[in-house]
Amino acid sequence: MRNPLDPAELNAAMENVHRAGMPGLFAEVRDGDQVWRGAAGVADVATGRPVTADMRHRVGSITKTFTAAAVLQQVESGQIGLDLPIGRYLPRRVPGERGDAITVRMLMNHTSGFPEYLPYAYASLKAYPVIADTRPQSLEDHRYTRFDPTELIEMGVTAPAVGAPGGTPGVYSNTNYLLLGQLLEEVAGTTAEQYITRNVIERAGLQDTGFPTGLCVDGPHSQIYEAWFGMIDPPRDYSVYDMSWVGPTASLISTVTDLNRFFGRLLAGEIVSPSSLAQMQRTVPVVSQEGRTIDYGLGLHPMEAPGQGTFWGHGGTVWGAGALAMTSADGNRQMSVAVNLQRWNRLDSSGKPQPHPIDDALAALYRVAMYG
Repeated sequence: MRNPLDPAELNAAMENVHRAGMPGLFAEVRDGDQVWRGAAGVADVATGRPVTADMRHRVGSITKTFTAAAVLQQVESGQIGLDLPIGRYLPRRVPGERGDAITVRMLMNHTSGFPEYLPYAYASLKAYPVIADTRPQSLEDHRYTRFDPTELIEMGVTAPAVGAPGGTPGVYSNTNYLLLGQLLEEVAGTTAEQYITRNVIERAGLQDTGFPTGLCVDGPHSQIYEAWFGMIDPPRDYSVYDMSWVGPTASLISTVTDLNRFFGRLLAGEIVSPSSLAQMQRTVPVVSQEGRTIDYGLGLHPMEAPGQGTFWGHGGTVWGAGALAMTSADGNRQMSVAVNLQRWNRLDSSGKPQPHPIDDALAALYRVAMYG
């Protein structure tokens, strides 16, 4: 049973995250017609400029939900077969037996077996995701690098597989969603970003959401700070960055208000059909980039607490920025939270992230926002 919004409780939970070490965060929580927006901390640690709840923000892999919705629109129109092999559409990108064995659905739910391309694109991240062996200098080296998506895809497709096609648990990989971006381009005759803008972002009526047009975030925004597990100390601002390293997998810019509007309309069947939404909510076990096994559908994953019901949405991180957007299955309760620091945990001797007070404070904020 969810409780009504309590602004004082929400403000206190936000302040606790800031006090735990998060420079700044902002959020919007909705319950029916009741709306709360809040912010805590600073958008710039040098000047003390405060964060505000209307700021635009890099929302990372929440982009995947937009891309998945776009692909499912093309499934509805008969241009794409959800259970047809990707090799039928992109024979040069995924040739041979794997092109015949891996379906569009397997890309969408991360059961293709394709590994992450990032360790190959960021040369010094060779051991990724064995993060203890990585060097943060590679983030600086590639701040202005313009990546070609076809080259990134080739890195992921030609690297050793992390599983058999359709096998579970799947392994979360940006390679899958870069391929889906290429698939959209192939069937729609336009770039994935242009298709998603016209048919998903505009259909949802989002005013402050879009793909980056340059290195900077347009409009009011926070600086975003990357700690890289304590190896960048003090954390460095990466708000100016070429986002071609993720493209239609994780480069979207949005606001917490727009994220709630999008997920509300998606779960109401206004972006894709109810039958497509049901496909999005069919989950399989997938190993996340943090090494946890989660349930994952087609660009959506659930969060639930005993007796409290299920929420659907997505989280996302890029260098320095993070966001989480979740909406209850009935659409009545929504939460979108944005933070301006990433990888705050230090690593133990085995390379495993150590607990940090921010983790508990964020978990408490999510509980208050979703359930009261």
